[in-house]
Amino acid sequence: MRGRSGGVRFNRQVRIKPFICDFVARGPKLIIEVDGGQHADSEADKGRTRLLEAAGYRVLRFWNNDVLINLAGVVAEIERVLAEPPSPDPSRKREGN
Repeated sequence: MRGRSGGVRFNRQVRIKPFICDFVARGPKLIIEVDGGQHADSEADKGRTRLLEAAGYRVLRFWNNDVLINLAGVVAEIERVLAEPPSPDPSRKREGN
């Protein structure tokens, strides 16, 4: 997952305070996290995701095994998400409101 996917550049181990994210595409504001079993049902990860999403990022999480066994499927999912327009920022008010 190093480098590019769908023409988008990803950087590894990027600090987005106070977190270090596995892979980040800054332009489309997409974060990819690759997790081991210790992250199953992690409340800390859920809170981290909420904070990153509040900062305008989309967060995708994949299990280590998925990346190792089904890399093509993981890349296809990343490319699918990159092709979707990001959802509007719910914290921004519409003009006139």
